[in-house]
Amino acid sequence: MQLDRGYWEARYANAETGWDLGGPSTPLKEYLDGLENKEIRLLIPGAGRAYEAEYAHRSGFRNVFVLDLTAAPYEDLLARCPDFPRDHLLVGDALDHHERYDVILEQTFFCALHPTLRERCVERMHAMLSEGGELVGV
Repeated sequence: MQLDRGYWEARYANAETGWDLGGPSTPLKEYLDGLENKEIRLLIPGAGRAYEAEYAHRSGFRNVFVLDLTAAPYEDLLARCPDFPRDHLLVGDALDHHERYDVILEQTFFCALHPTLRERCVERMHAMLSEGGELVGV
């Protein structure tokens, strides 16, 4: 099984999204509630329908970025949150992404990777963190 863009697009098209909570993860929501600086750069890799991004955006965070292999789930985010900045909807491979962020939120991304990619994922996430940045996941 190849976990590429086509695979994920088919999963969304066929509504095969058993991982989808239908809302933000409680631990990540509580983490966001504890942050005072709304100007930090947040990244959510493998964001899917991006419930945490919607929550952060509605909570006043101005620099929320989502990154997924496919844009398919972003239509749902924009239907729920039409004022979410379009230029913060990134499409690509998180393992090839090179921007820097203060916080990276991880919700089901790591476990969706093939086990052979997980060490590279940890290295890439660390490299994308700004000095003093945090990787927060469940």
